[in-house]
Amino acid sequence: METSPSPLLAPATHPGGWVPAALITGLLAGTLDIAAACTQYGLATHKSPVNVLNFVASGVFGPAAFAGGPGMALAGLGFHYLIATGWAGAFYWSYPRVALLRQSPVLVGLLYGAAVWLVMNRLVLPNSQAPKLPFKPGAAALGLGILMLCIGLPIAWRAARYYARHPAAR
Repeated sequence: METSPSPLLAPATHPGGWVPAALITGLLAGTLDIAAACTQYGLATHKSPVNVLNFVASGVFGPAAFAGGPGMALAGLGFHYLIATGWAGAFYWSYPRVALLRQSPVLVGLLYGAAVWLVMNRLVLPNSQAPKLPFKPGAAALGLGILMLCIGLPIAWRAARYYARHPAAR
């Protein structure tokens, strides 16, 4: 007698398929990124890392974000996690569709982090209400490195692991 796999164990062993994995990955990458950004900012300026969260909120709320108190910092944190999970979701969605993403997770992750930096710094920030900051090569290189290590690598690595464990999700 031939048996077929239980529908409960078939393609998606996670309810919702790749979406919950992408959300968790986005939260992880977002936490690594904001921790690195706040640490770097605090060490460089000796000011409160809350200013980093206010800067994120200023993308939507403009200069008022810097005088908005804890609520604006929380809004900035929420926007930050929304953006990070968006980048993770885009990668997870693209992974089975773009063969290049299934190459070396380390190389792909570093390149994805660089692409995220490019889009955020050359498209998103200039078109937001956040204050326009002067381009400083050292600060740009540090920001690029943070996104490569804290956003790109964890997203690519975890997506590769997810799809290796769930080949039917491809």
